[in-house]
Amino acid sequence: MQVLAVASEIYPLVKTGGLADVAGALPLALGEIGVQVKSLMPAYPAVLPKLGGAPAHEVLAIPDLFGGPARVLEARHAGLDLLLLDAPHLYDRLGGPYISETGADHPDNWARFAALSKAAALIADGAIPGFQPNILHAHDWQAGLAPVYVAFGGGRRVRSVMTIHNLAFQGAFAPEVFAKLGLPRSAWSLEGVEYYGSVGFLKGGLHAADVVTTVSPTYAEEILTGEGGMGLDGLLAGRGNRLVGIVNGIDTDAWDPETDAALAATYTTETLARRQENKRALEAEFGLPPADTPIFCVISRLTWQKGMDVLCEAVDDIVASGVRLCIFGSGDRMIEGAFLAAHGRHPQAVGVRIGYDEALAHRIQGGADAIIIPSRFEPCGLTQLCGLRYGCVPVVSRVGGLADTVINANHAAVQSNVATGTIFAPVTAKSLHDAVVRTRNLFNEPALWQAMQKRGMATDVSWSVSAARYADLYRDLLKEGAQ
Repeated sequence: MQVLAVASEIYPLVKTGGLADVAGALPLALGEIGVQVKSLMPAYPAVLPKLGGAPAHEVLAIPDLFGGPARVLEARHAGLDLLLLDAPHLYDRLGGPYISETGADHPDNWARFAALSKAAALIADGAIPGFQPNILHAHDWQAGLAPVYVAFGGGRRVRSVMTIHNLAFQGAFAPEVFAKLGLPRSAWSLEGVEYYGSVGFLKGGLHAADVVTTVSPTYAEEILTGEGGMGLDGLLAGRGNRLVGIVNGIDTDAWDPETDAALAATYTTETLARRQENKRALEAEFGLPPADTPIFCVISRLTWQKGMDVLCEAVDDIVASGVRLCIFGSGDRMIEGAFLAAHGRHPQAVGVRIGYDEALAHRIQGGADAIIIPSRFEPCGLTQLCGLRYGCVPVVSRVGGLADTVINANHAAVQSNVATGTIFAPVTAKSLHDAVVRTRNLFNEPALWQAMQKRGMATDVSWSVSAARYADLYRDLLKEGAQ
Protein backbone atom coordinates (compact mmCIF):
# COMPACT_ATOMS: atom_id res chain seq x y z
CA MET A 1 0.00 0.00 0.00
CA GLN A 2 1.32 3.42 -0.98
CA VAL A 3 -0.28 6.63 0.23
CA LEU A 4 0.12 10.17 -1.08
CA ALA A 5 -0.57 12.59 1.77
CA VAL A 6 -1.14 16.25 0.90
CA ALA A 7 -0.86 19.07 3.44
CA SER A 8 0.03 22.75 3.45
CA GLU A 9 2.35 22.40 6.45
CA ILE A 10 4.34 19.56 7.95
CA TYR A 11 6.35 19.57 11.17
CA PRO A 12 9.33 19.97 11.53
CA LEU A 13 9.61 21.92 8.27
CA VAL A 14 6.72 24.39 8.62
CA LYS A 15 4.22 24.76 11.45
CA THR A 16 1.44 27.22 12.22
CA GLY A 17 -0.79 24.83 14.17
CA GLY A 18 -1.82 21.27 14.92
CA LEU A 19 -2.23 20.35 11.25
CA ALA A 20 1.56 20.35 10.88
CA ASP A 21 1.98 18.07 13.89
CA VAL A 22 -0.49 15.55 12.51
CA ALA A 23 0.91 15.71 8.97
CA GLY A 24 4.39 15.10 10.39
CA ALA A 25 3.59 12.34 12.89
CA LEU A 26 0.91 10.22 11.19
CA PRO A 27 3.13 9.12 8.26
CA LEU A 28 5.81 7.97 10.70
CA ALA A 29 3.28 5.93 12.68
CA LEU A 30 1.85 4.44 9.49
CA GLY A 31 5.34 3.53 8.32
CA GLU A 32 5.84 1.47 11.46
CA ILE A 33 2.91 -0.75 10.48
CA GLY A 34 3.90 -1.19 6.85
CA VAL A 35 2.04 1.66 5.13
CA GLN A 36 4.33 3.68 2.88
CA VAL A 37 3.53 7.38 2.80
CA LYS A 38 4.96 10.17 0.66
CA SER A 39 3.89 13.64 1.80
CA LEU A 40 3.41 16.51 -0.64
CA MET A 41 3.73 20.08 0.58
CA PRO A 42 4.73 23.46 -0.88
CA ALA A 43 8.43 24.33 -0.98
CA TYR A 44 8.10 27.59 0.94
CA PRO A 45 11.33 29.64 1.18
CA ALA A 46 12.16 28.22 4.62
CA VAL A 47 11.76 24.58 3.60
CA LEU A 48 14.72 23.71 1.37
CA PRO A 49 17.37 25.26 3.69
CA LYS A 50 16.04 23.09 6.55
CA LEU A 51 16.90 19.95 4.63
CA GLY A 52 20.56 20.63 5.39
CA GLY A 53 22.83 18.28 3.50
CA ALA A 54 19.98 15.99 2.48
CA PRO A 55 19.74 16.13 -1.32
CA ALA A 56 16.45 17.04 -2.99
CA HIS A 57 16.15 15.90 -6.58
CA GLU A 58 13.59 16.69 -9.25
CA VAL A 59 11.11 13.91 -10.02
CA LEU A 60 8.47 15.87 -11.95
CA ALA A 61 8.43 19.04 -14.06
CA ILE A 62 5.20 20.95 -14.63
CA PRO A 63 5.69 23.58 -17.39
CA ASP A 64 2.75 25.76 -16.38
CA LEU A 65 1.10 25.54 -12.98
CA PHE A 66 -1.19 28.49 -12.37
CA GLY A 67 0.97 31.06 -14.06
CA GLY A 68 4.50 29.72 -13.99
CA PRO A 69 6.73 26.65 -14.17
CA ALA A 70 6.93 24.28 -11.24
CA ARG A 71 8.75 21.14 -10.29
CA VAL A 72 8.32 18.46 -7.66
CA LEU A 73 11.41 17.64 -5.62
CA GLU A 74 11.84 14.44 -3.66
CA ALA A 75 13.68 14.48 -0.33
CA ARG A 76 13.87 12.69 2.97
CA HIS A 77 13.92 14.57 6.28
CA ALA A 78 13.29 13.59 9.91
CA GLY A 79 12.15 10.15 8.79
CA LEU A 80 9.61 11.58 6.33
CA ASP A 81 9.50 10.84 2.60
CA LEU A 82 8.71 14.24 1.11
CA LEU A 83 7.55 15.61 -2.21
CA LEU A 84 8.10 19.37 -2.32
CA LEU A 85 6.20 21.51 -4.81
CA ASP A 86 8.74 24.10 -5.90
CA ALA A 87 6.83 26.93 -7.61
CA PRO A 88 8.57 30.24 -6.85
CA HIS A 89 5.83 32.34 -8.46
CA LEU A 90 3.39 30.94 -5.88
CA TYR A 91 5.41 30.33 -2.73
CA ASP A 92 8.60 32.40 -2.78
CA ARG A 93 7.41 35.45 -0.86
CA LEU A 94 7.55 37.14 2.53
CA GLY A 95 5.13 36.24 5.29
CA GLY A 96 3.76 32.92 6.40
CA PRO A 97 2.17 30.04 4.50
CA TYR A 98 -1.20 31.79 4.36
CA ILE A 99 -0.70 35.45 5.25
CA SER A 100 1.64 38.22 4.10
CA GLU A 101 4.03 40.19 6.27
CA THR A 102 1.20 42.73 6.75
CA GLY A 103 -1.05 40.08 8.34
CA ALA A 104 -3.49 39.87 5.41
CA ASP A 105 -4.22 36.71 3.43
CA HIS A 106 -2.11 36.29 0.32
CA PRO A 107 -4.55 37.45 -2.39
CA ASP A 108 -3.76 34.46 -4.61
CA ASN A 109 -4.21 31.77 -1.94
CA TRP A 110 -6.79 30.18 -4.23
CA ALA A 111 -4.07 29.62 -6.86
CA ARG A 112 -1.38 28.63 -4.38
CA PHE A 113 -3.42 25.80 -2.94
CA ALA A 114 -5.26 24.84 -6.11
CA ALA A 115 -1.73 24.28 -7.46
CA LEU A 116 -0.93 22.01 -4.51
CA SER A 117 -4.08 20.00 -5.19
CA LYS A 118 -3.49 19.86 -8.95
CA ALA A 119 0.04 18.58 -8.42
CA ALA A 120 -1.35 15.96 -6.04
CA ALA A 121 -3.83 14.79 -8.68
CA LEU A 122 -1.07 14.51 -11.28
CA ILE A 123 1.05 12.43 -8.91
CA ALA A 124 -1.96 10.27 -8.00
CA ASP A 125 -2.39 9.60 -11.71
CA GLY A 126 1.15 8.21 -11.93
CA ALA A 127 3.12 11.27 -13.08
CA ILE A 128 6.18 10.31 -10.98
CA PRO A 129 7.90 7.19 -12.35
CA GLY A 130 8.07 4.41 -9.79
CA PHE A 131 5.46 5.87 -7.47
CA GLN A 132 1.86 4.83 -7.96
CA PRO A 133 -0.18 5.70 -4.86
CA ASN A 134 -3.20 3.58 -3.98
CA ILE A 135 -4.63 6.21 -1.62
CA LEU A 136 -4.76 10.01 -1.77
CA HIS A 137 -5.09 11.52 1.72
CA ALA A 138 -5.85 15.25 1.68
CA HIS A 139 -5.68 17.42 4.80
CA ASP A 140 -7.90 20.49 5.30
CA TRP A 141 -9.10 23.06 2.77
CA GLN A 142 -5.65 23.77 1.36
CA ALA A 143 -5.66 20.25 -0.13
CA GLY A 144 -9.43 20.12 -0.59
CA LEU A 145 -9.35 20.30 -4.39
CA ALA A 146 -7.11 17.23 -4.68
CA PRO A 147 -10.02 14.73 -4.49
CA VAL A 148 -11.98 17.05 -6.80
CA TYR A 149 -9.26 17.05 -9.48
CA VAL A 150 -9.12 13.25 -9.20
CA ALA A 151 -12.90 12.86 -9.43
CA PHE A 152 -13.32 15.22 -12.40
CA GLY A 153 -10.00 14.61 -14.12
CA GLY A 154 -10.83 11.56 -16.15
CA GLY A 155 -7.59 9.81 -15.17
CA ARG A 156 -6.87 6.94 -12.81
CA ARG A 157 -9.45 6.86 -10.02
CA VAL A 158 -7.29 6.59 -6.94
CA ARG A 159 -9.24 6.17 -3.69
CA SER A 160 -9.31 9.32 -1.58
CA VAL A 161 -9.65 10.41 2.05
CA MET A 162 -10.42 13.98 3.11
CA THR A 163 -9.54 14.90 6.70
CA ILE A 164 -11.12 17.89 8.44
CA HIS A 165 -8.84 19.41 11.04
CA ASN A 166 -11.00 22.49 11.63
CA LEU A 167 -14.29 23.01 9.79
CA ALA A 168 -14.19 26.74 10.52
CA PHE A 169 -11.55 27.17 7.82
CA GLN A 170 -13.13 26.21 4.51
CA GLY A 171 -11.25 27.97 1.70
CA ALA A 172 -14.14 29.83 0.06
CA PHE A 173 -13.28 32.08 -2.89
CA ALA A 174 -15.05 34.34 -5.38
CA PRO A 175 -16.94 32.58 -8.20
CA GLU A 176 -14.63 34.14 -10.79
CA VAL A 177 -11.92 31.79 -9.56
CA PHE A 178 -13.70 28.73 -10.95
CA ALA A 179 -12.84 29.51 -14.58
CA LYS A 180 -9.14 29.52 -13.68
CA LEU A 181 -9.08 26.13 -11.91
CA GLY A 182 -9.00 23.98 -15.02
CA LEU A 183 -11.99 21.93 -13.90
CA PRO A 184 -14.79 20.88 -16.28
CA ARG A 185 -17.99 22.91 -16.26
CA SER A 186 -19.77 20.03 -14.51
CA ALA A 187 -17.68 20.72 -11.38
CA TRP A 188 -19.60 23.98 -10.88
CA SER A 189 -22.46 22.19 -9.15
CA LEU A 190 -23.71 20.99 -5.79
CA GLU A 191 -21.79 17.77 -6.48
CA GLY A 192 -18.64 19.79 -7.15
CA VAL A 193 -17.14 22.98 -5.76
CA GLU A 194 -20.08 25.41 -5.93
CA TYR A 195 -20.93 26.58 -2.42
CA TYR A 196 -23.56 29.29 -1.96
CA GLY A 197 -22.34 30.98 -5.13
CA SER A 198 -18.65 30.78 -4.24
CA VAL A 199 -15.90 28.23 -4.87
CA GLY A 200 -15.56 25.98 -1.82
CA PHE A 201 -12.25 24.12 -1.65
CA LEU A 202 -13.11 22.12 1.46
CA LYS A 203 -16.73 21.67 0.39
CA GLY A 204 -15.58 20.16 -2.89
CA GLY A 205 -13.21 17.78 -1.16
CA LEU A 206 -15.87 16.65 1.32
CA HIS A 207 -18.16 15.76 -1.54
CA ALA A 208 -15.58 14.17 -3.84
CA ALA A 209 -13.61 12.07 -1.35
CA ASP A 210 -14.51 8.43 -0.84
CA VAL A 211 -14.30 8.86 2.92
CA VAL A 212 -14.27 11.92 5.15
CA THR A 213 -12.49 11.76 8.48
CA THR A 214 -12.17 14.21 11.29
CA VAL A 215 -9.91 14.24 14.26
CA SER A 216 -12.12 12.98 17.08
CA PRO A 217 -15.35 11.00 17.42
CA THR A 218 -17.14 13.74 19.34
CA TYR A 219 -16.23 16.39 16.75
CA ALA A 220 -17.59 14.06 14.06
CA GLU A 221 -20.94 14.25 15.88
CA GLU A 222 -20.76 17.98 16.56
CA ILE A 223 -20.27 18.91 12.90
CA LEU A 224 -23.56 17.23 12.02
CA THR A 225 -25.41 19.93 13.95
CA GLY A 226 -26.43 23.38 12.79
CA GLU A 227 -24.29 24.93 15.49
CA GLY A 228 -21.13 22.94 14.78
CA GLY A 229 -21.51 22.27 11.07
CA MET A 230 -20.48 25.73 9.87
CA GLY A 231 -22.96 25.53 6.98
CA LEU A 232 -21.76 22.07 5.90
CA ASP A 233 -23.81 19.96 8.31
CA GLY A 234 -26.26 18.91 5.59
CA LEU A 235 -23.51 17.73 3.26
CA LEU A 236 -21.74 15.90 6.08
CA ALA A 237 -24.94 14.25 7.29
CA GLY A 238 -25.44 13.02 3.75
CA ARG A 239 -22.11 11.18 3.87
CA GLY A 240 -23.58 8.81 6.48
CA ASN A 241 -21.09 6.17 7.56
CA ARG A 242 -18.54 7.73 5.20
CA LEU A 243 -17.82 10.27 7.94
CA VAL A 244 -15.47 8.80 10.54
CA GLY A 245 -13.95 10.33 13.70
CA ILE A 246 -10.41 9.15 14.53
CA VAL A 247 -8.73 10.89 17.44
CA ASN A 248 -5.29 12.40 16.88
CA GLY A 249 -2.14 11.30 18.64
CA ILE A 250 1.16 13.03 19.23
CA ASP A 251 4.75 12.11 18.43
CA THR A 252 5.73 10.49 21.72
CA ASP A 253 9.40 10.53 20.76
CA ALA A 254 9.37 14.30 20.30
CA TRP A 255 7.17 14.71 23.38
CA ASP A 256 8.91 12.56 25.99
CA PRO A 257 9.65 14.04 29.43
CA GLU A 258 12.25 11.33 30.05
CA THR A 259 14.46 12.48 27.16
CA ASP A 260 13.33 16.03 26.33
CA ALA A 261 16.45 18.19 25.91
CA ALA A 262 14.36 21.37 26.24
CA LEU A 263 13.64 20.69 29.91
CA ALA A 264 15.74 21.83 32.84
CA ALA A 265 15.22 18.35 34.32
CA THR A 266 13.91 15.22 32.65
CA TYR A 267 11.64 12.91 34.61
CA THR A 268 9.35 9.87 34.58
CA THR A 269 6.41 8.74 36.68
CA GLU A 270 8.99 7.30 39.09
CA THR A 271 10.96 10.56 39.37
CA LEU A 272 8.04 12.98 39.28
CA ALA A 273 9.56 15.14 42.02
CA ARG A 274 12.10 16.38 39.46
CA ARG A 275 9.31 18.37 37.79
CA GLN A 276 9.86 20.91 40.55
CA GLU A 277 13.14 21.95 38.90
CA ASN A 278 11.22 22.71 35.72
CA LYS A 279 8.69 24.74 37.70
CA ARG A 280 11.45 26.85 39.21
CA ALA A 281 12.94 27.38 35.74
CA LEU A 282 9.52 28.30 34.34
CA GLU A 283 8.99 30.88 37.08
CA ALA A 284 12.32 32.47 36.25
CA GLU A 285 11.58 32.48 32.52
CA PHE A 286 8.19 34.19 33.00
CA GLY A 287 9.38 36.56 35.75
CA LEU A 288 7.32 34.99 38.53
CA PRO A 289 8.74 34.77 42.08
CA PRO A 290 9.28 31.21 43.32
CA ALA A 291 6.24 29.95 45.23
CA ASP A 292 4.42 26.78 46.20
CA THR A 293 1.13 27.89 44.63
CA PRO A 294 0.12 26.18 41.38
CA ILE A 295 0.93 27.48 37.92
CA PHE A 296 -1.73 26.98 35.26
CA CYS A 297 -0.52 27.55 31.71
CA VAL A 298 -1.96 28.38 28.31
CA ILE A 299 -0.25 27.33 25.05
CA SER A 300 -2.63 28.43 22.34
CA ARG A 301 -3.71 30.67 19.55
CA LEU A 302 -5.21 33.62 21.40
CA THR A 303 -8.58 33.63 19.65
CA TRP A 304 -12.31 33.51 20.24
CA GLN A 305 -12.49 29.87 19.12
CA LYS A 306 -9.98 28.93 21.82
CA GLY A 307 -12.08 30.70 24.49
CA MET A 308 -9.28 33.10 25.28
CA ASP A 309 -11.67 36.03 25.71
CA VAL A 310 -13.39 34.02 28.45
CA LEU A 311 -10.06 33.42 30.16
CA CYS A 312 -9.33 37.16 29.97
CA GLU A 313 -12.62 37.78 31.75
CA ALA A 314 -11.78 35.25 34.46
CA VAL A 315 -8.12 36.20 35.05
CA ASP A 316 -8.64 38.42 38.11
CA ASP A 317 -10.82 35.84 39.86
CA ILE A 318 -8.35 33.06 39.02
CA VAL A 319 -5.46 35.02 40.51
CA ALA A 320 -7.57 35.84 43.57
CA SER A 321 -8.14 32.10 44.07
CA GLY A 322 -4.40 31.53 44.52
CA VAL A 323 -3.49 30.33 41.04
CA ARG A 324 -0.73 31.83 38.89
CA LEU A 325 -0.84 31.92 35.09
CA CYS A 326 1.71 31.54 32.29
CA ILE A 327 0.17 32.63 29.00
CA PHE A 328 1.96 31.75 25.75
CA GLY A 329 0.66 32.31 22.24
CA SER A 330 -0.43 34.87 19.70
CA GLY A 331 -3.56 35.79 17.80
CA ASP A 332 -6.22 38.44 18.25
CA ARG A 333 -4.55 41.74 19.10
CA MET A 334 -7.26 42.71 21.59
CA ILE A 335 -6.88 39.42 23.45
CA GLU A 336 -3.09 39.77 23.43
CA GLY A 337 -3.53 43.25 24.88
CA ALA A 338 -5.94 42.00 27.55
CA PHE A 339 -3.43 39.42 28.75
CA LEU A 340 -0.62 41.98 28.78
CA ALA A 341 -2.89 44.26 30.82
CA ALA A 342 -3.52 41.37 33.23
CA HIS A 343 0.24 41.02 33.62
CA GLY A 344 0.37 44.72 34.41
CA ARG A 345 -2.24 44.29 37.14
CA HIS A 346 -0.69 41.09 38.53
CA PRO A 347 3.02 41.14 37.63
CA GLN A 348 3.89 38.49 40.22
CA ALA A 349 1.05 36.14 39.29
CA VAL A 350 0.58 36.44 35.50
CA GLY A 351 3.40 35.91 33.02
CA VAL A 352 2.81 36.51 29.31
CA ARG A 353 4.82 35.66 26.20
CA ILE A 354 3.44 36.67 22.80
CA GLY A 355 4.67 34.51 19.92
CA TYR A 356 5.52 30.87 19.47
CA ASP A 357 8.59 28.76 20.10
CA GLU A 358 8.48 24.96 20.09
CA ALA A 359 11.12 24.51 22.80
CA LEU A 360 9.36 26.96 25.11
CA ALA A 361 6.12 25.01 24.65
CA HIS A 362 7.98 21.93 25.91
CA ARG A 363 9.40 23.81 28.89
CA ILE A 364 5.97 25.10 29.86
CA GLN A 365 4.40 21.63 29.68
CA GLY A 366 7.25 20.27 31.78
CA GLY A 367 7.02 22.95 34.50
CA ALA A 368 3.40 24.08 34.80
CA ASP A 369 1.05 22.19 37.06
CA ALA A 370 -1.99 22.36 34.79
CA ILE A 371 -2.95 23.55 31.30
CA ILE A 372 -6.14 25.48 30.57
CA ILE A 373 -7.94 24.83 27.26
CA PRO A 374 -11.33 26.60 27.31
CA SER A 375 -12.17 26.16 23.61
CA ARG A 376 -15.65 26.91 22.30
CA PHE A 377 -15.06 24.12 19.79
CA GLU A 378 -12.01 21.91 19.41
CA PRO A 379 -11.82 19.25 16.68
CA CYS A 380 -9.20 17.33 18.63
CA GLY A 381 -6.59 19.46 20.32
CA LEU A 382 -3.02 18.35 20.87
CA THR A 383 -1.89 20.44 23.83
CA GLN A 384 -4.05 18.43 26.23
CA LEU A 385 -2.37 15.25 24.95
CA CYS A 386 1.04 16.81 25.54
CA GLY A 387 -0.18 17.89 28.98
CA LEU A 388 -1.17 14.33 29.85
CA ARG A 389 2.19 13.07 28.63
CA TYR A 390 4.07 15.60 30.79
CA GLY A 391 1.98 15.43 33.96
CA CYS A 392 0.56 18.90 33.25
CA VAL A 393 -3.06 18.27 34.21
CA PRO A 394 -5.60 19.42 31.56
CA VAL A 395 -8.49 21.74 32.46
CA VAL A 396 -10.69 21.61 29.36
CA SER A 397 -14.12 22.47 28.03
CA ARG A 398 -16.48 19.62 27.21
CA VAL A 399 -16.18 19.78 23.42
CA GLY A 400 -14.73 17.72 20.58
CA GLY A 401 -11.49 15.89 21.17
CA LEU A 402 -11.03 17.48 24.57
CA ALA A 403 -14.03 15.52 25.85
CA ASP A 404 -12.73 12.37 24.13
CA THR A 405 -9.24 12.42 25.65
CA VAL A 406 -9.59 13.71 29.23
CA ILE A 407 -11.37 11.86 32.06
CA ASN A 408 -13.14 14.36 34.29
CA ALA A 409 -12.17 14.41 37.97
CA ASN A 410 -15.70 14.17 39.30
CA HIS A 411 -16.30 12.37 42.58
CA ALA A 412 -16.81 8.93 41.02
CA ALA A 413 -13.74 9.19 38.78
CA VAL A 414 -11.54 10.35 41.64
CA GLN A 415 -12.79 7.56 43.91
CA SER A 416 -12.26 5.01 41.12
CA ASN A 417 -8.73 6.30 40.41
CA VAL A 418 -9.38 7.00 36.72
CA ALA A 419 -9.48 10.82 36.55
CA THR A 420 -6.85 12.56 34.40
CA GLY A 421 -8.09 16.18 34.35
CA THR A 422 -11.00 18.57 34.83
CA ILE A 423 -13.79 19.11 32.30
CA PHE A 424 -16.22 22.02 32.43
CA ALA A 425 -19.22 23.43 30.58
CA PRO A 426 -20.49 25.84 29.41
CA VAL A 427 -17.63 28.03 28.23
CA THR A 428 -18.20 31.00 30.53
CA ALA A 429 -15.93 32.90 32.88
CA LYS A 430 -17.76 31.53 35.93
CA SER A 431 -17.66 27.92 34.73
CA LEU A 432 -13.96 28.22 33.89
CA HIS A 433 -13.17 29.81 37.26
CA ASP A 434 -15.08 27.05 39.06
CA ALA A 435 -13.08 24.42 37.15
CA VAL A 436 -9.81 26.12 38.07
CA VAL A 437 -10.82 26.17 41.74
CA ARG A 438 -11.76 22.47 41.61
CA THR A 439 -8.40 21.70 40.05
CA ARG A 440 -6.57 23.85 42.60
CA ASN A 441 -8.29 21.88 45.38
CA LEU A 442 -7.02 18.66 43.83
CA PHE A 443 -3.52 20.17 43.66
CA ASN A 444 -3.74 20.87 47.39
CA GLU A 445 -4.00 17.10 48.03
CA PRO A 446 -0.49 15.99 46.98
CA ALA A 447 -1.07 12.23 46.96
CA LEU A 448 -4.25 12.53 44.91
CA TRP A 449 -2.65 15.04 42.54
CA GLN A 450 0.44 12.94 41.88
CA ALA A 451 -1.73 9.89 41.24
CA MET A 452 -3.71 11.89 38.66
CA GLN A 453 -0.50 13.13 37.04
CA LYS A 454 0.82 9.58 36.79
CA ARG A 455 -2.41 8.32 35.23
CA GLY A 456 -2.16 11.03 32.63
CA MET A 457 1.46 10.19 31.90
CA ALA A 458 0.51 6.52 31.52
CA THR A 459 -2.26 7.33 29.02
CA ASP A 460 -1.50 6.16 25.49
CA VAL A 461 -1.47 9.43 23.53
CA SER A 462 0.65 8.00 20.71
CA TRP A 463 -0.45 7.49 17.12
CA SER A 464 -0.32 3.68 17.37
CA VAL A 465 -4.04 2.98 17.76
CA SER A 466 -5.20 5.78 15.46
CA ALA A 467 -2.65 4.93 12.76
CA ALA A 468 -3.95 1.36 12.76
CA ARG A 469 -7.47 2.72 12.25
CA TYR A 470 -6.30 4.78 9.28
CA ALA A 471 -4.54 1.72 7.83
CA ASP A 472 -7.74 -0.30 8.17
CA LEU A 473 -9.67 2.52 6.51
CA TYR A 474 -7.25 2.57 3.58
CA ARG A 475 -7.50 -1.23 3.19
CA ASP A 476 -11.29 -1.12 3.20
CA LEU A 477 -11.22 1.51 0.45
CA LEU A 478 -8.87 -0.61 -1.65
CA LYS A 479 -11.13 -3.64 -1.23
CA GLU A 480 -14.08 -1.56 -2.42
CA GLY A 481 -12.10 -0.37 -5.41
CA ALA A 482 -11.22 -3.93 -6.36
CA GLN A 483 -14.84 -5.09 -6.39
